[in-house]
Amino acid sequence: MTFTLERQALELRFRSVHLAARQWLTPDYVRVRLEGADLRGFDSPGSDDHIRIFFPDAPPASVEELRAAPSREYTPLAWDAEDGWLDLEFAVHGADGVAAPWGATAELGAIAGIGGPRGSMVLNGRPDGWLLAGDETAVPAMRRFAHLMDAGAVGRVLVEVTDAAHELPIDTPPGVVVEQVHRGDAAPGTALAARLDALGADDRPAGAVFGFVAAEQAIVKTGRALLLDRWGLDADHIVVKGYWKSGETEYHAPH
Repeated sequence: MTFTLERQALELRFRSVHLAARQWLTPDYVRVRLEGADLRGFDSPGSDDHIRIFFPDAPPASVEELRAAPSREYTPLAWDAEDGWLDLEFAVHGADGVAAPWGATAELGAIAGIGGPRGSMVLNGRPDGWLLAGDETAVPAMRRFAHLMDAGAVGRVLVEVTDAAHELPIDTPPGVVVEQVHRGDAAPGTALAARLDALGADDRPAGAVFGFVAAEQAIVKTGRALLLDRWGLDADHIVVKGYWKSGETEYHAPH
C-alpha cells in the first residue's frame, strides 16, 4: 500500500461563534464547543489544519472589531457543518496568554471569531505504518490522524504530558501502541526528544510509513533525525514542525 500528502487550497472565510460548552479532560486541558450559524459549511480536510481563533475581551460591536481582537492558531478537533458546531482543545498552563485563559474561564455565550483554514494537507491512501509524536498542543491533530487508521493499522503514538494525572489517551487500533511520555519538571519537549532519540532502525514499521512530530520548536531537529536519517523515510511522507516556540507568544506553526 502507499499514500500521498497533498496540499489543497480552501476558501478563506471569517465566522462569528459563541462558547457553548466546556469539558475538562485533565486539570489543565480543556475541550470547548463553539456554536453558530456561521459554522454551517465549515470544513477542515487535513488532520494538521490550523484555524485562527479571535478572542475579544468584551462583546464586539462589529465584525471589524472582532477581527481586530487578539488571536491564536489551533487545530479543529471535530465539527458538524450542518448543525453548526466546532470542538477545540486547549492546553491551559497558568493564567498567561490570550487563548488559554479564554478557554478556561470565558463565560458560556462569550463571542469569538474564526478564520480559516486557508489550506489543508490531506493524507490520501493507506500508510503501512504510523509514527505520531507530540505534546499537548499536538493532541488534536494526533487524534484526527488516529481517526484515519483502519483496524489493521500498526505503529506508535507518543504523547508528552507532565505526569500520570495529565495523560491524554488517544484511541487507536490494537496494532498501534500509545505511550504517555512524562516530562515531570523538565522543559517541554525534552522528554519527547529523548524518547524519539531512543528509537532505532529496528523500531521502524515496515513499508511506507507516515511520520508526524510536533511540539515545541526544538523538536524539529530530533524528529528529522529519526524519520529521515535513522528510518530513511521519504521526505514527502512526513510532517515535522514546531507548534510553538518558548518565549514567543506570536509564533505561528508552519503550514
